[in-house]
Amino acid sequence: MNDSLRANPAVAVDVSCHGQAPDAPAAGGGRPIFLVGMMGAGKTTIGRHLAKALNREFVDLDLALESRCGVPVAVIFEIEGEEGFRRRESQLLDQYSQQQGIVLATGGGAVLAEQNRGMLKERGVVVYLRATSEELYQRVARDRQRPLLQTDDPRARVAQLLAQREPLYEEVATLAFDTGSTPISQAVQDLVALLEQHEHAR
Repeated sequence: MNDSLRANPAVAVDVSCHGQAPDAPAAGGGRPIFLVGMMGAGKTTIGRHLAKALNREFVDLDLALESRCGVPVAVIFEIEGEEGFRRRESQLLDQYSQQQGIVLATGGGAVLAEQNRGMLKERGVVVYLRATSEELYQRVARDRQRPLLQTDDPRARVAQLLAQREPLYEEVATLAFDTGSTPISQAVQDLVALLEQHEHAR
């Protein structure tokens, strides 16, 4: 398959996504931890701190895709549309989800594809980082780099996306964790305890 972004006729851009693939799955290191949830749920911020607390590698799937393609997610959306972006997201998720001992922050819409949900459920511990629609909106309201929020009513769009996706987050989740207004350090401490409790109960 040609891995270049297929340009929309109205967008004369051709970007190659030939960045280095992730290393082969590591031996040992524990089952991967996958963070799912809406944009603004804290997947990247909490994920980085969680990985440090657990002495694991952290990967943000959106940032990994941007690194691979050399352009922001918004540009991929512009050139290939959401369908093209989701296809690339699935390919990269398939690779990273096979790596042991990592904390992987997925994109907010990664759960939309059934094949992605299957990979997440089968290959690791899935943590749904949960927040209310209003909490999510307040966190992303000033972010102009979110393609799905380029609308006249981003607050309503966040609520719509949450209603659509929450059943899918709950479907794949091994554990659910409310982010709320808890400081990051406390949230990570609580999440580590929740993960340890889950591990001991297995």
